[in-house]
Amino acid sequence: MSTSARGYSRYAMSFSTGTLLSRESMIAASLYLDTEDWAAVRGRLNAENLLQARTASSRDRLAREVVQRLATLTETELRLLVEAGPSERSHLMWVAACRRYAFIGDFAEEVVRERFLLLTPALGYAEFDSFVRGKSLWHPELAELKPSTLQKLRSNLFRMLADAGLLANGEITQAMVSQRVLDVLNARVPSDLRFLPTRAGQEVTL
Repeated sequence: MSTSARGYSRYAMSFSTGTLLSRESMIAASLYLDTEDWAAVRGRLNAENLLQARTASSRDRLAREVVQRLATLTETELRLLVEAGPSERSHLMWVAACRRYAFIGDFAEEVVRERFLLLTPALGYAEFDSFVRGKSLWHPELAELKPSTLQKLRSNLFRMLADAGLLANGEITQAMVSQRVLDVLNARVPSDLRFLPTRAGQEVTL
């Protein structure tokens, strides 16, 4: 987010490239752990087309997006990401998206997790549209988006939820978080577990 002259923080709304990016994250995270240099990682992703993009422009966009999301993770989280199983990786990449994009983080906490805790798991485009209308009171940049852009962002966000295993058949699915993912999320204050639909004492898997 950036801060405007009015004093409110603008939402970054550029999450139309890729969805959860779990496969791509494995490649980029491994490179970073070898170099500890995100610029070098992005350069190599581009130069060698390691993410298998079809065009030079899409290659650059995808590399930039992956790096920006992974840069929100700590080195401990990146190491966990590389050795994680599919579910763990999905949860970490969902949290990375929430950190990178405050809009996604707010939606995850205020809509997805809240509806799950209130036992109203149905989630569709209507809830997204209502959330956008409410946030537009404090974030006029949302009203500036073209309807086609907003539709694409909405579709991408719901695909990300599905890819993360948090949405199936129009209903929110409880995140069964492993102990080691739980530990890294709880290392932050406030805990980033808030981005996942869980209930205290029920979220840990062996």
